Amino acid sequence: MIKVNNLCKIYGKVRAVDAVSFNVPENEIYGLIGPNGAGKTTTINMLATLLEADSGEITIGGFNLKKDPKSVHKILGYMSDTFALYDDLIVWEYLDFFAEAYKVDKSIKAKRIDYLLELTGLIDKKNAFIKTLSRGMRQRLGLARALINDPLLLLLDEPASGLDPKARFEMRQVFKNLRKEKKTILISSHILSELDEFCTYVGIMEKGKLLESGPIKKIIKDHSIVRVIAIEVLGAVKPALKFLEKLYKTEEKSESCLELEFTGAEKELPGLLSLLVENKIKVISFYEKRKDIEDVYLSVSSNITS
Repeated sequence: MIKVNNLCKIYGKVRAVDAVSFNVPENEIYGLIGPNGAGKTTTINMLATLLEADSGEITIGGFNLKKDPKSVHKILGYMSDTFALYDDLIVWEYLDFFAEAYKVDKSIKAKRIDYLLELTGLIDKKNAFIKTLSRGMRQRLGLARALINDPLLLLLDEPASGLDPKARFEMRQVFKNLRKEKKTILISSHILSELDEFCTYVGIMEKGKLLESGPIKKIIKDHSIVRVIAIEVLGAVKPALKFLEKLYKTEEKSESCLELEFTGAEKELPGLLSLLVENKIKVISFYEKRKDIEDVYLSVSSNITS
Protein backbone atom coordinates (compact mmCIF):
# COMPACT_ATOMS: atom_id res chain seq x y z
CA MET A 1 0.00 0.00 0.00
CA ILE A 2 2.85 2.40 0.87
CA LYS A 3 6.31 2.36 -0.70
CA VAL A 4 8.80 4.98 0.47
CA ASN A 5 12.24 5.16 -1.11
CA ASN A 6 15.13 7.34 0.11
CA LEU A 7 12.85 10.11 1.41
CA CYS A 8 14.54 13.33 2.58
CA LYS A 9 13.41 16.63 4.08
CA ILE A 10 15.98 19.23 5.08
CA TYR A 11 15.55 22.49 7.01
CA GLY A 12 18.78 24.45 6.82
CA LYS A 13 21.40 22.24 8.46
CA VAL A 14 18.80 19.92 10.00
CA ARG A 15 17.96 16.70 8.16
CA ALA A 16 14.46 16.22 9.58
CA VAL A 17 13.98 13.08 7.46
CA ASP A 18 17.20 11.50 6.28
CA ALA A 19 17.11 8.89 3.47
CA VAL A 20 14.12 7.01 4.89
CA SER A 21 12.84 3.91 3.07
CA PHE A 22 10.09 1.50 4.14
CA ASN A 23 7.09 -0.46 2.85
CA VAL A 24 3.65 -0.93 4.40
CA PRO A 25 1.69 -3.90 2.98
CA GLU A 26 -2.08 -3.73 2.53
CA ASN A 27 -4.30 -4.46 5.54
CA GLU A 28 -1.50 -3.95 8.07
CA ILE A 29 -1.14 -1.49 10.95
CA TYR A 30 2.28 0.17 10.83
CA GLY A 31 3.47 1.94 13.97
CA LEU A 32 5.98 4.74 13.41
CA ILE A 33 7.64 5.31 16.77
CA GLY A 34 10.32 7.53 18.20
CA PRO A 35 10.86 10.55 20.47
CA ASN A 36 9.70 14.08 19.75
CA GLY A 37 11.76 15.52 16.91
CA ALA A 38 12.52 12.12 15.39
CA GLY A 39 10.87 13.02 12.07
CA LYS A 40 7.61 11.10 12.44
CA THR A 41 5.23 14.01 11.81
CA THR A 42 7.36 15.33 8.93
CA THR A 43 7.24 11.87 7.32
CA ILE A 44 3.47 11.61 7.75
CA ASN A 45 2.94 15.12 6.38
CA MET A 46 4.86 14.17 3.23
CA LEU A 47 2.77 11.01 2.85
CA ALA A 48 -0.38 13.11 3.29
CA THR A 49 0.77 15.51 0.51
CA LEU A 50 0.88 18.38 3.02
CA LEU A 51 4.63 18.77 2.68
CA GLU A 52 6.83 18.34 -0.37
CA ALA A 53 9.86 16.08 -0.06
CA ASP A 54 13.26 17.46 -1.04
CA SER A 55 14.14 14.11 -2.60
CA GLY A 56 12.98 10.51 -2.68
CA GLU A 57 9.87 8.78 -3.94
CA ILE A 58 6.50 7.89 -2.40
CA THR A 59 4.00 5.47 -3.94
CA ILE A 60 0.58 4.98 -2.31
CA GLY A 61 -1.89 2.42 -3.61
CA GLY A 62 0.16 2.13 -6.79
CA PHE A 63 0.01 5.89 -7.47
CA ASN A 64 3.14 8.03 -7.56
CA LEU A 65 2.43 10.77 -5.04
CA LYS A 66 4.33 13.48 -6.91
CA LYS A 67 2.91 12.69 -10.35
CA ASP A 68 -0.66 11.83 -9.36
CA PRO A 69 -1.58 13.38 -5.97
CA LYS A 70 -5.31 13.56 -6.80
CA SER A 71 -5.56 9.79 -7.10
CA VAL A 72 -3.78 9.45 -3.75
CA HIS A 73 -6.23 11.88 -2.10
CA LYS A 74 -9.17 9.65 -3.10
CA ILE A 75 -7.86 6.67 -1.12
CA LEU A 76 -6.37 8.59 1.80
CA GLY A 77 -7.69 9.53 5.24
CA TYR A 78 -5.61 11.77 7.51
CA MET A 79 -5.81 12.82 11.16
CA SER A 80 -3.22 15.24 12.53
CA ASP A 81 -2.04 15.36 16.13
CA THR A 82 -4.02 18.58 16.58
CA PHE A 83 -7.16 19.28 14.57
CA ALA A 84 -10.07 21.69 14.64
CA LEU A 85 -13.58 20.78 15.73
CA TYR A 86 -16.49 23.17 15.39
CA ASP A 87 -17.90 23.32 18.91
CA ASP A 88 -21.19 24.91 17.89
CA LEU A 89 -22.04 22.11 15.46
CA ILE A 90 -23.91 18.94 16.35
CA VAL A 91 -21.91 15.74 15.90
CA TRP A 92 -23.81 14.51 12.85
CA GLU A 93 -23.66 17.98 11.27
CA TYR A 94 -19.87 17.99 11.53
CA LEU A 95 -19.61 14.69 9.66
CA ASP A 96 -22.25 15.82 7.17
CA PHE A 97 -20.17 18.92 6.41
CA PHE A 98 -17.12 16.83 5.54
CA ALA A 99 -19.22 14.30 3.62
CA GLU A 100 -20.32 17.17 1.38
CA ALA A 101 -16.72 18.36 1.03
CA TYR A 102 -15.68 14.86 -0.09
CA LYS A 103 -18.72 14.60 -2.37
CA VAL A 104 -20.01 11.46 -0.68
CA ASP A 105 -23.02 10.17 -2.61
CA LYS A 106 -26.18 11.63 -1.06
CA SER A 107 -27.95 8.26 -1.30
CA ILE A 108 -25.48 6.68 1.15
CA LYS A 109 -24.37 9.73 3.17
CA ALA A 110 -26.77 9.30 6.12
CA LYS A 111 -25.96 5.58 6.42
CA ARG A 112 -22.23 6.34 6.21
CA ILE A 113 -22.47 8.85 9.05
CA ASP A 114 -24.45 6.45 11.26
CA TYR A 115 -22.03 3.64 10.49
CA LEU A 116 -18.99 5.74 11.49
CA LEU A 117 -20.68 6.86 14.69
CA GLU A 118 -21.35 3.20 15.53
CA LEU A 119 -17.77 2.25 14.68
CA THR A 120 -16.27 4.95 16.88
CA GLY A 121 -18.76 4.46 19.74
CA LEU A 122 -20.41 7.85 19.29
CA ILE A 123 -23.88 6.88 18.07
CA ASP A 124 -25.40 7.97 21.40
CA LYS A 125 -23.84 11.41 20.85
CA LYS A 126 -25.19 11.83 17.33
CA ASN A 127 -27.34 14.84 18.29
CA ALA A 128 -25.02 16.29 20.93
CA PHE A 129 -23.12 19.53 20.50
CA ILE A 130 -19.41 18.95 19.93
CA LYS A 131 -18.53 21.30 22.80
CA THR A 132 -20.10 18.78 25.23
CA LEU A 133 -17.81 15.91 24.18
CA SER A 134 -14.94 14.61 26.31
CA ARG A 135 -11.35 14.60 25.01
CA GLY A 136 -11.60 10.92 24.06
CA MET A 137 -14.88 11.44 22.24
CA ARG A 138 -13.44 14.40 20.33
CA GLN A 139 -10.50 12.25 19.20
CA ARG A 140 -12.87 9.53 18.01
CA LEU A 141 -14.97 12.11 16.16
CA GLY A 142 -11.80 13.30 14.42
CA LEU A 143 -11.13 9.70 13.42
CA ALA A 144 -14.69 9.35 12.09
CA ARG A 145 -14.11 12.47 9.99
CA ALA A 146 -10.91 10.94 8.56
CA LEU A 147 -12.98 7.90 7.52
CA ILE A 148 -15.87 9.77 5.92
CA ASN A 149 -14.63 9.14 2.36
CA ASP A 150 -14.09 5.41 3.08
CA PRO A 151 -10.30 5.56 2.48
CA LEU A 152 -8.13 2.50 1.92
CA LEU A 153 -5.28 4.09 3.89
CA LEU A 154 -5.36 6.01 7.18
CA LEU A 155 -2.50 8.26 8.34
CA LEU A 156 -2.85 9.00 12.06
CA ASP A 157 -0.42 11.30 13.85
CA GLU A 158 -0.40 10.68 17.63
CA PRO A 159 -4.14 9.88 17.81
CA ALA A 160 -3.95 8.76 21.46
CA SER A 161 -1.97 11.77 22.69
CA GLY A 162 -3.42 13.25 25.87
CA LEU A 163 -6.04 10.53 26.31
CA ASP A 164 -6.66 8.76 29.61
CA PRO A 165 -6.25 4.93 29.79
CA LYS A 166 -9.96 4.24 29.15
CA ALA A 167 -10.03 6.50 26.09
CA ARG A 168 -6.82 4.93 24.73
CA PHE A 169 -8.36 1.48 25.16
CA GLU A 170 -11.43 2.58 23.20
CA MET A 171 -9.22 3.94 20.40
CA ARG A 172 -7.27 0.66 20.23
CA GLN A 173 -10.52 -1.25 19.78
CA VAL A 174 -11.46 1.02 16.88
CA PHE A 175 -8.08 0.38 15.21
CA LYS A 176 -8.54 -3.38 15.53
CA ASN A 177 -12.01 -3.14 13.99
CA LEU A 178 -10.67 -1.05 11.11
CA ARG A 179 -8.11 -3.72 10.29
CA LYS A 180 -10.92 -6.28 10.11
CA GLU A 181 -12.44 -4.01 7.45
CA LYS A 182 -9.26 -4.32 5.34
CA LYS A 183 -8.00 -0.83 6.11
CA THR A 184 -4.27 -0.09 6.08
CA ILE A 185 -3.16 2.20 8.90
CA LEU A 186 0.05 4.10 9.54
CA ILE A 187 0.08 5.49 13.06
CA SER A 188 2.74 7.53 14.84
CA SER A 189 3.03 7.30 18.59
CA HIS A 190 5.38 7.71 21.51
CA ILE A 191 3.25 5.44 23.74
CA LEU A 192 5.36 2.41 22.84
CA SER A 193 3.90 -0.13 25.26
CA GLU A 194 0.48 0.01 23.59
CA LEU A 195 1.64 -0.60 20.02
CA ASP A 196 2.30 -4.29 20.73
CA GLU A 197 -1.43 -4.78 21.13
CA PHE A 198 -2.56 -3.72 17.66
CA CYS A 199 0.39 -2.92 15.35
CA THR A 200 1.58 -5.63 12.97
CA TYR A 201 4.52 -3.67 11.53
CA VAL A 202 6.75 -1.07 13.15
CA GLY A 203 9.31 1.55 12.15
CA ILE A 204 11.69 3.07 14.69
CA MET A 205 12.85 6.62 13.97
CA GLU A 206 15.43 8.81 15.67
CA LYS A 207 17.16 11.99 14.52
CA GLY A 208 15.53 11.73 11.10
CA LYS A 209 16.74 8.20 10.41
CA LEU A 210 14.76 5.00 10.26
CA LEU A 211 16.66 2.57 12.48
CA GLU A 212 14.42 -0.49 12.07
CA SER A 213 11.39 -1.40 9.97
CA GLY A 214 9.43 -4.61 9.45
CA PRO A 215 6.97 -7.04 11.05
CA ILE A 216 6.83 -6.29 14.77
CA LYS A 217 7.17 -9.94 15.82
CA LYS A 218 10.28 -10.40 13.68
CA ILE A 219 11.93 -7.24 15.01
CA ILE A 220 11.30 -8.27 18.61
CA LYS A 221 12.64 -11.76 17.89
CA ASP A 222 15.75 -10.39 16.17
CA HIS A 223 16.55 -8.34 19.27
CA SER A 224 15.92 -11.17 21.74
CA ILE A 225 19.25 -13.00 21.44
CA VAL A 226 19.64 -12.94 25.23
CA ARG A 227 16.72 -14.35 27.20
CA VAL A 228 16.00 -12.86 30.63
CA ILE A 229 14.76 -15.55 33.03
CA ALA A 230 12.94 -14.48 36.19
CA ILE A 231 13.11 -16.93 39.10
CA GLU A 232 11.36 -16.78 42.47
CA VAL A 233 12.53 -19.15 45.20
CA LEU A 234 11.16 -20.26 48.54
CA GLY A 235 13.15 -18.65 51.31
CA ALA A 236 16.30 -16.55 50.90
CA VAL A 237 17.56 -15.95 47.39
CA LYS A 238 21.27 -15.89 48.33
CA PRO A 239 21.97 -19.66 47.91
CA ALA A 240 20.39 -19.67 44.45
CA LEU A 241 22.25 -16.48 43.52
CA LYS A 242 25.58 -17.94 44.66
CA PHE A 243 25.00 -21.08 42.59
CA LEU A 244 23.73 -19.40 39.43
CA GLU A 245 26.20 -16.52 39.19
CA LYS A 246 28.95 -19.08 38.54
CA LEU A 247 27.11 -20.05 35.34
CA TYR A 248 25.20 -16.98 34.18
CA LYS A 249 25.09 -13.21 34.52
CA THR A 250 22.68 -13.00 37.46
CA GLU A 251 21.08 -10.14 39.37
CA GLU A 252 19.22 -10.17 42.68
CA LYS A 253 15.87 -8.39 42.32
CA SER A 254 14.40 -8.91 45.81
CA GLU A 255 14.76 -11.12 48.88
CA SER A 256 13.26 -14.05 47.01
CA CYS A 257 13.64 -13.18 43.31
CA LEU A 258 16.48 -13.00 40.81
CA GLU A 259 16.97 -12.64 37.08
CA LEU A 260 19.59 -14.18 34.83
CA GLU A 261 20.65 -13.81 31.21
CA PHE A 262 20.29 -17.07 29.30
CA THR A 263 21.79 -17.37 25.81
CA GLY A 264 20.55 -20.89 25.09
CA ALA A 265 17.57 -21.94 23.01
CA GLU A 266 14.03 -22.05 24.40
CA LYS A 267 14.10 -25.85 24.39
CA GLU A 268 17.02 -25.74 26.84
CA LEU A 269 15.07 -23.91 29.54
CA PRO A 270 13.57 -27.07 31.11
CA GLY A 271 17.14 -28.27 31.62
CA LEU A 272 17.96 -25.10 33.56
CA LEU A 273 14.91 -25.61 35.77
CA SER A 274 15.89 -29.24 36.39
CA LEU A 275 19.39 -28.11 37.35
CA LEU A 276 17.98 -25.80 39.99
CA VAL A 277 15.76 -28.52 41.45
CA GLU A 278 18.64 -31.05 41.47
CA ASN A 279 20.67 -28.58 43.52
CA LYS A 280 17.87 -28.36 46.08
CA ILE A 281 16.79 -24.85 45.14
CA LYS A 282 13.07 -24.57 45.85
CA VAL A 283 11.61 -22.80 42.83
CA ILE A 284 8.20 -21.11 43.18
CA SER A 285 8.09 -19.52 39.72
CA PHE A 286 10.28 -19.70 36.64
CA TYR A 287 9.52 -17.80 33.42
CA GLU A 288 11.05 -15.89 30.54
CA LYS A 289 10.51 -12.13 30.51
CA ARG A 290 9.43 -11.46 26.95
CA LYS A 291 10.75 -8.36 25.21
CA ASP A 292 8.28 -5.85 23.82
CA ILE A 293 8.70 -3.05 21.32
CA GLU A 294 9.69 -0.63 24.08
CA ASP A 295 12.66 -2.86 24.98
CA VAL A 296 13.66 -3.00 21.31
CA TYR A 297 13.41 0.76 20.93
CA LEU A 298 15.59 1.39 23.98
CA SER A 299 18.15 -1.10 22.68
CA VAL A 300 18.26 0.37 19.17
CA SER A 301 18.25 3.95 20.48
CA SER A 302 21.16 3.31 22.87
CA ASN A 303 23.17 1.79 20.02
CA ILE A 304 22.85 4.86 17.81
CA THR A 305 23.54 7.19 20.74
CA SER A 306 26.72 5.34 21.66
